[in-house]
Amino acid sequence: MTPAPSGRRALVGAARSRPCTLVVCRGCCCGDAGKNPGYDHGWQLERLRAAAADSAGAFEVRTTDCLGPCDRANVIVVQPSADGRRAGGRATWVGFAMDDDCTDEILSWAAAGGPGIAAPPVTLELQFISPPREQRVRGRR
Repeated sequence: MTPAPSGRRALVGAARSRPCTLVVCRGCCCGDAGKNPGYDHGWQLERLRAAAADSAGAFEVRTTDCLGPCDRANVIVVQPSADGRRAGGRATWVGFAMDDDCTDEILSWAAAGGPGIAAPPVTLELQFISPPREQRVRGRR
């Protein structure tokens, strides 16, 4: 980042136009049918990716290894776009994301701009969780 004339840091390169990003945990418990049976985890990921592909760049989806709060699987982190971050949006952790309604709400929020741009669906807010403390996450690696 380089200093902006107003004294704030200006975003450069890819960070200037980064879209809202859904970070889908697919570590030790999230996405594991053995630990969380009765839900088609693969279908959920396919659905998220298909919606991102159809969003004209409004949001993207990526997967990651274990994010830590395994007792709240599946976990999806909704990261703000560059514009959302400039507007004060911060990453929002959603736990227990294992039903169609939750997936629908995450997708609609991301398509509307995500954190800092659009308000989340009220019912989705009931599934917001706190991110794990850094030392707990490090201890699991």
